[in-house]
This record gives sequence, structure tokens and C-alpha cells, in this order.
Amino acid sequence: MQRDSGLDQIRSRDETWDVLIVGGGATGLGAAVDAATRGHKVALIERADFAKGTSSRSTKLVHGGVRYLKQGNISLVMEALRERGRLHRNAPHLVHSLPFVIPNYHWWEGPFYGIGMKAYDQLAGELGLAPSRWLSREETVWQIPTIEQEHLTGGVIYHDGQFDDARLAVTLAQSAIDHGAVVLNYVECAGLIKEHDKICGALVRDGESGAEFEIRARCVINATGVFVDALRQMDEAQAKGVVAASQGVHIVLPREFLPGNSAIMIPKTEDGRVLFAVPWHGRVVVGTTDTPCDDVSMEPRALPEEREFLMQHAARYLTRDPQPSDVLSIYAGLRPLVKRGDAKNTAVLSRDHTILISDSSLLTITGGKWTTYRKMAEDVVNRAEEIAGIEKHLCGTESLRLHGAMEVSALSASWNVYGTDAAGVAEIARESAALAERIHPRLEYQKAEVVWHVRHEMARTVEDVLARRTRALFLDAKAAMEAAPAVAEIMARELGRDEAWARKSVEEFMSVAAGYVY
Repeated sequence: MQRDSGLDQIRSRDETWDVLIVGGGATGLGAAVDAATRGHKVALIERADFAKGTSSRSTKLVHGGVRYLKQGNISLVMEALRERGRLHRNAPHLVHSLPFVIPNYHWWEGPFYGIGMKAYDQLAGELGLAPSRWLSREETVWQIPTIEQEHLTGGVIYHDGQFDDARLAVTLAQSAIDHGAVVLNYVECAGLIKEHDKICGALVRDGESGAEFEIRARCVINATGVFVDALRQMDEAQAKGVVAASQGVHIVLPREFLPGNSAIMIPKTEDGRVLFAVPWHGRVVVGTTDTPCDDVSMEPRALPEEREFLMQHAARYLTRDPQPSDVLSIYAGLRPLVKRGDAKNTAVLSRDHTILISDSSLLTITGGKWTTYRKMAEDVVNRAEEIAGIEKHLCGTESLRLHGAMEVSALSASWNVYGTDAAGVAEIARESAALAERIHPRLEYQKAEVVWHVRHEMARTVEDVLARRTRALFLDAKAAMEAAPAVAEIMARELGRDEAWARKSVEEFMSVAAGYVY
């Protein structure tokens, strides 16, 4: 996974690509894997880093969506549950089963949620993870020792999937490259090329050198998440917007707030939201919010009312009330929800994905969620084959083992996320005692991992390493900021950069990271 060689491949290619994908989040990377495994010639460009936006800012769950079951959207839940099972099978180093407890504080909640979760189990079919069951009050406290016990009557336990979102994005990029695709970060679509009123490629700009060049393709897929309307309007200035962005915010707390191996799911707060408290990488992720957002940004920020909502509800359901000083990180992401009529409330907008084809054949896919990325990719590549006029092949990703796939324990070393690549990281760590050191005392990551990220995972900036190759920024923002100079020094050496580059990269990271400090 080398950026320079990928850039050379694109710039030197005289032939037309079958598919050009714009956008390097879950949707675009999934489409690249699908199209490449069908044997098509695929190029993907991302203007920032892979999963820079929404795809690195989720609740870290691969799930069917209990709230959608309550809404009666059975088809969405069933599809998501089946995709959850496939992803658990195809990327076991990144996805594992996690028990969730729904605490009950009223007599009717046990039967109500218990029956609902049995339906959830049934919809998963043979791809289910483990059966749900009722819990006594004592069993509930044993599963969640820090749960608020006043008026607690019992609980319901069920199982869903947990994963590392940004690491899965890197894995998809690696998988696409393994099957012949060219995948590049920091390459921007600067314009669309048309002949006879049909799109036949894009003018692109290398974000590092500033050089511009053309990529000719039989089909261009717009997979830019909350930014799809901007590319659609580049194609057709009068195109009406189809995306309503919804902001979801999470706070990250120390592990002592939720010890043990179970998560908490509150199916309905007083304002109708679903709330999770989830153990993840030795921390606890609490979220999320659902706030309509008109200003789409690469770095959205939590609103004061969102911060207050999360802190109040964490205090309501945990025996220890978190204080601002306890919050290790706070992050916000924007969901690309598809507009339906005059709906104003993003909580009721569609979580299904939508595919649009313009008069000039720009193929846009938006909506959906991480859990269903594979099915979204299958659907959009099916349409791309029609538009491109290329040979049609059956999708083969239902059983495709992703890059690095291996069976690991969800509770073992942090290197699990590398899968079979962990051996390569270990080899680098043996190069010197210095590389076996941690990047920071409060973070488990070793300096050898930074070297691996640069050499084999296309990391180009300090932020790439501390936000998405490792998850340091999400786990402990202040520690990540303190680790930044050491990371920059390693990267500068690996990339052949000077001290001025290192200082600038640290400064840019500090500016971003400041928004993650509560």
C-alpha cells in the first residue's frame, strides 16, 4: 500500500479505467473492493485521508439497529443483521461479538424489550451472534457493576457486533489494492470531464504536489458522504440537495466507569434517542446525539447542548457521575441522511442508502451506515457495470475474507487490528529497542507501529497516525497531543522530510486535536 507507486500507476496509465470512485470512506472503499474483486479496473481518490470524516467517528458498532426495529423498518434491520454476520466472519480480527445489557427500571420493560430482542435474534437467522435472554436484578448488576441500581428491576442481554471503524477503512483500502485497484489519499476531484454530455472522467489534483492530471473512466461513482451534493452540483449546477446531515457526538471516559465486558444500551431517553455506553480499546464510548446540521465540515464540533445531554445521561445510568475532567476525548461525526419529503427531524429520516444517476451518468450513492457498506457496494457496482458498459460479474464479497483476516481474541493484544500484518509490525519492533517503546505512557501504541503506518498503510500526516491508523486522538486527546512531536520525528525520517515539515505537521495536528479536548 504505497502512495507514490499508486500515483505513478494512475498518471502513467493511457487506458481508460472501468470505474473511478471519488470518496475514501466506508462506501467508496467498499465499492472499490467489490469492483476490483469482479475483475474491473478501479481507481479511487480521496481528497483527505481514508475515513477522515464520518467513517472514523461512529459508535464503533456493527449492528442491526434496535431503534429501526421499533420504527417497524424490518427490511433495514434484517439486511443490517445479515451484513453484521458476514462482516464478523470476513474480518474477525476487527469485528467481535459484544454483550449489551438493557437495564429495566419499570416492571413492563423486561417483557417488552425481551420480546423485542427475541425478534432481533430471529431476524439475524443463522448469522446471529448469540441468543438474548432476561436477567434478574442480581445478574444485571453482575454484568454492569457500575449501573445505577435505584429502582433497577432487572435487564435484558443481547449480542451485537463491535469494531474499529477507521481500522476497517484501512483494511478495505488494503483489500482493494490486494485485488488490483489503485487507491489514493490526498487526491482531490477538481472537476468532471464530459464528452457528448456524458461524464468520462475527472480532473484531479494531487494534494501534496499540487499537480493536476486527468483520470479517464467509463463510470464515475460519487461516494463522498455528506459532501455528495457538492460533487453533484459540479456535474449539474442546479441539482437539488438530497442529503440532510445529522450530527452524532460521543464522549470517551476511562474504563473504570464501565468495567467488565458488557455494554449498556438505553433504548429510549426522554427525547426519544438511543444511548450507548460501550467498552472500546480500554476506554468507554458514550453516545450518541442526533442533531440536524446545516454546516457540513470535515471537522464538526460538539454543541454545548450535546455535551450536556451526554454528561447528564451518563450520570443518570452510571453510579459515578462523570465530570468534565474525566472526559478523555469528545468527537462529532455527520451522518449523510437521505431527505424524504418535508421531514425536518433527522431522527426520522431514512438510514437506507440511495443511488442516483444524473443525465450525464454521474453515479451517486449516499445514506446507509457502516454495517451495510458491503451491500451498498454491491448495489452501486451493479449499476456501474450498466453505465460503463463493461462485462457484468456476480458480486463475490459475501464470503470474501478481508486483508489480514485471522481468528483472534477480542480481549488480547492491541495488535489484533493488524490481523496477519501483526507479524510485520513485530519485525519492525525488533529493528531497535527504541522502536519497541510506546509513543506515550498513557497509550499502548509502539513507535514501530508508526513506521508500519508510513511504510505500508499510506499514512502521510501526524493526524493520519494519531487519529486513524492508531486511535490515540479518540482514546486520549491530550496524550495524543503530547505524543505528536515524537510521531512527527519518526514520520519525517520515514518520508524523507525535514524538520520544518515535522513542525508544520505537528501544528496542523494540534489545531485539529484541540477540538477533541472536552
